[in-house]
Amino acid sequence: MAVETLVEKQKQGINFVMKKGDRVRVKESVVVYHHPEHRGKPFDLKGAEGEVVDIVTQWEGRPVSANLPIQVQFSKKFKAHFREKELEII
Repeated sequence: MAVETLVEKQKQGINFVMKKGDRVRVKESVVVYHHPEHRGKPFDLKGAEGEVVDIVTQWEGRPVSANLPIQVQFSKKFKAHFREKELEII
């Protein structure tokens, strides 16, 4: 992680334990409607495992405070955003 990125996150009060590349498991019940195999129907991701691919702190170069900042890739076709408390590192 670049020093300036770390400093920017500290200025914003962001202190994530997780980082890009971490393997995580969904530990709380999180229902989504955009899963490719269950499109338009409720699908609970509790227990699903994936990899952190991004932690959203900026948009178009400006700092943002995203409600669901951690983006997790579960399969080639499926990603979802989470709060840190909804995930656990495995």
